Amino acid sequence: MWVSDDGKAAVYLAASAGFCFGVHRAVDTVYDQIKEGKPPICTYGPIIHNEMVVADLKRHGVVEIDDEAQLSGIREGTVVIRSHGVPERIYEQIRGQGLKLVDATCPYVKKIHQIVKEKSAEGFQIVIIGNAHHPEVEGIMGWCSSPAIVIGTEEEAQKLVESGIQKPLCVVSQTTFNLKKFHKLVEIITQLRYHESAILNTICNATEERQTEADAIAQIADAMIVIGGRNSSNTQKLVDICRKECESTFFVQTFDDLNLRLVPSRGIVGISAGASTPNNIIEEVSKQCRKTILLNRC
Repeated sequence: MWVSDDGKAAVYLAASAGFCFGVHRAVDTVYDQIKEGKPPICTYGPIIHNEMVVADLKRHGVVEIDDEAQLSGIREGTVVIRSHGVPERIYEQIRGQGLKLVDATCPYVKKIHQIVKEKSAEGFQIVIIGNAHHPEVEGIMGWCSSPAIVIGTEEEAQKLVESGIQKPLCVVSQTTFNLKKFHKLVEIITQLRYHESAILNTICNATEERQTEADAIAQIADAMIVIGGRNSSNTQKLVDICRKECESTFFVQTFDDLNLRLVPSRGIVGISAGASTPNNIIEEVSKQCRKTILLNRC
């Protein structure tokens, strides 16, 4: 936290802002492959949801594979699995083509893959709480031996209850899902009562901590800045959480996106960032906010 000399302005930077463990591990994994100097190196999908990081990897010669058809055209080299994970069949395709497979899937996501694979094989109906179009959820679905059901809204949860499913449920969550929303959807789902069911909160600890801290700062902030990639699901959830508490919440990818005229010269400016946001970008935004406050007060 930075406080002006007269105590009338402050910048609160969330301690949890920036790369989480899984993202840090995934990015380091790709750079380690670059250092080995054995091209070509590909990632299946963007390694993380941050355009600056992906652009830098591209400058180092890393190629992004977008789908299975593109993967089928790769004849040599290394394929790194993105942090969000992929369906099991992608592993089989990579190995079947004789390519080197390097798995950078977040360990928390990997754990969900193991859960749904085991539970679906045991006859459970897998229910995933999350965004059906998010790559993490698509990857989880690809580890189920029978079709999974994805719900992300209260309406979808209610429809599940009304469908009268007779199979026992195994409920898991996208690791970056909104914690409060998860509990609300689970409350609705539990209206379906079975002799055997498993409801597992698989939202990762880092996500819970990040969302809780952002919520607390937004409650006292006069303006809130959330930094992250445009395609980052966990960053968008931070924006949604902050806007409920602080109307003046701004979503930026880098310092260049920030309108400094919106930074108040008095009061509290809060800063949070998604799990895929590099520390140098967070520091630049924080630094410029402090500088702007001082200039505006002169």
